[in-house]
Amino acid sequence: MLQSVDDEWTGEQARNDGARPDGGRNSIIRIRDVEVVYPDGTRALHPLSLDFMDDQVTVLLGPSGAGKSTLLRTLNLLVPPTAGRVMNGENRPLETAGDIRGHRTKTAMIFQQHQLIGRQTALQNVLAGRLGKHAFWRTLWPFSERERRLALACLDRVSLFDRAFSRCDSMSGGQQQRVGIARALAQHPKIILADEPVASLDPSSSHRVLTQLRAICKEDRIPVVVSLHQLEYAREFADRIIGLSNGHVVFDDVPDALTEGALSAIYGEP
Repeated sequence: MLQSVDDEWTGEQARNDGARPDGGRNSIIRIRDVEVVYPDGTRALHPLSLDFMDDQVTVLLGPSGAGKSTLLRTLNLLVPPTAGRVMNGENRPLETAGDIRGHRTKTAMIFQQHQLIGRQTALQNVLAGRLGKHAFWRTLWPFSERERRLALACLDRVSLFDRAFSRCDSMSGGQQQRVGIARALAQHPKIILADEPVASLDPSSSHRVLTQLRAICKEDRIPVVVSLHQLEYAREFADRIIGLSNGHVVFDDVPDALTEGALSAIYGEP
């Protein structure tokens, strides 16, 4: 029943949209000389330039206040850069209101506290991921059968098909976070940003959530940028680790290069 929707929206379509014929990587989003200074004068990010590729899980590591959340929100332009540019994969700066709005509809966010409506079912919460695809007047009407099938396919992808009609406030924290992943998939995103998505979960649930995020990245070529505090998860699930300290990028390499010296540079202690 779900096969055609699953092929179109949560697998083959995403792979065909982003993949090069030679199997090489595509840059999905670029930032150049981006700096963020908050109104109170706090410099959250010093000038930095980064590319995020279509088949990479990138983990942001660093102590609290290092700039991880600011960097994530700058990628979605929820925090506008004070200086520098955020660009799409075609090197076009995202500056106009239309460009920014279009970018946000293709950028999925996953939060530490899930941001679900507890009294609604998992299916209803996943369908909320489709709201940005419609004009306001269209949101006054029920979702189409096609979109309901898409939402069910997304829940099936995170092994929650059987909980589609359960209220989210009856679910465990790990299940709620998986509903959040399904909602992100329903957006048909070009990139997924996750801000400490496992901070409140037990180890088993954390492992399952990160495993599913990595599978989505690899199967659909959707880059995942995730901030974490758990070093062991960064080593296990990341293709690339970006270490931040006081708003500076002090490490940018593969997990195997994360030496004691690199950790000292990130966390400021032996």
